[in-house]
Amino acid sequence: MKLGAFSISLSVNDLEASRTFYEKLGFAIFAGSMEQSYLIMKNGNALVGLFYGMFDNNILTFNPGWDENAKKLTPYDDVREIQKHLKANDVSLVKEADENSEGPASLMVKDPDGNTILIDQHV
Repeated sequence: MKLGAFSISLSVNDLEASRTFYEKLGFAIFAGSMEQSYLIMKNGNALVGLFYGMFDNNILTFNPGWDENAKKLTPYDDVREIQKHLKANDVSLVKEADENSEGPASLMVKDPDGNTILIDQHV
């Protein structure tokens, strides 16, 4: 099962302070903007999303169909196929993708420690 690009999505209290901190670690803005209340920061193939006011806790994020440069992968495992695999392996879903849809969709699960994992397909 290929989950695509991995990033961590951090819920931050001060977007500017977080941007400055991650820039000191060698990250640069890859996507998003201050006006949109989120920034995707990149250092090599490492991605950190900084989100202000969008969710309460940090989230592990996978993007099926994308590499770490947001370029489409071919072939890739569609989020609905990943969902079928998870269900077949008794993984409880917090949010499900519409199995009758195509294209962009997402699902969410929680790991045994309560960490949220978002599988978010954009293609």
